[in-house]
Amino acid sequence: MADFDAPSDACNPGAGLFAECLVHDWEHRIQAAVDFHELEQARVELLGKNGLLTLELKKLGNLSIDERRSVGARLNCIRESFEGLFQQKKQQLDELELNERLKQEALDVTLPTRPITTGKRHLLTRISDQLSSYFCSRGFLVTSGPEVDSEFNCFDGLNMPSHHPARQEQDTLYLKNHEQMLLRVHTSTMQIRTFSTKGIPVRGISTGAVFRNDAVDATHTPLFHQIEGFVAEPGITMAHMKYCLLDLLSFLFNVDLCAMAKRGDAIPVRFRPSFFPFTEPSSEVDCCCSRVNGELKLDMGGTWMEILGCGMIHPNVFKNCGAETFEDGTPAQGFAFGIGVERIAMLKYGVTDIRHFYDGDIRWLNHYG
Repeated sequence: MADFDAPSDACNPGAGLFAECLVHDWEHRIQAAVDFHELEQARVELLGKNGLLTLELKKLGNLSIDERRSVGARLNCIRESFEGLFQQKKQQLDELELNERLKQEALDVTLPTRPITTGKRHLLTRISDQLSSYFCSRGFLVTSGPEVDSEFNCFDGLNMPSHHPARQEQDTLYLKNHEQMLLRVHTSTMQIRTFSTKGIPVRGISTGAVFRNDAVDATHTPLFHQIEGFVAEPGITMAHMKYCLLDLLSFLFNVDLCAMAKRGDAIPVRFRPSFFPFTEPSSEVDCCCSRVNGELKLDMGGTWMEILGCGMIHPNVFKNCGAETFEDGTPAQGFAFGIGVERIAMLKYGVTDIRHFYDGDIRWLNHYG
């Protein structure tokens, strides 16, 4: 704090208690404060409502104009200096307190670490990620959409008539007070959303949860997961679809079905005619499976099991999305397929009850994670 070249009290009217020696005494007291309580006590005694300096300032009204001007300037300068000194001391105490707290809360990095228990990915998540990675490497776009969707995206856009049994409340979960909104019953809704927004040509997949009004048992739950794939490109035929799905099953079950087909060997996969409103022609894909020493094998000596549904996308689906032709004017064409993730997991890993996926048994999660 700067020194004040003020005359002594005897020759300086209005100086009162604040002679030079008193200013230095208060400076020393402020600097010597060891904690916030002591500092605050000094501030109140000096600058408070009834503080010494405040009282001196109140006496200025008793002085003449000339004396008031000179004495007031000196006292205001002293007050500003004291305020700065109080603020500086407060910052010093703040730093001391912080440093002390850091010392007390310091982490001893030389101590041995505690054992870390890491989580494991759920079996359904792992299979979904594997399939997404597989399709991404083949140029497919990964798409995602809301689990609550419109009746148009779920049914009308997919060429499902109003009298279709899947649209009844015994099969579909509608939202109360929102008659045209429902929990999506399949990931095929992403066909409508993708064709409508991105147009064609396009190839993509969509993974996610779907919902059905089913009773819970060993093979059914109201919530399960699907992977929807679709390709809309010029010149696409069922032969392309068949090759794509054989390559997919080869990846899933670690067997080269495409090579077997090229050699003319009997492959444990069959395409069985079926019907879906959004594909024409449609088929279901079955695999001949057996389990040897706990491992799934695809061979002709096993049992035929349904794996997925597929087909050529119905022209009405393209029409409903406003994507009836490609840029060169040729009619839109393509194929689509849908896979149940739980079904693949149950086949591949021998899970006998779909409810195990959702029980949250930590032993089960640790085993399959």
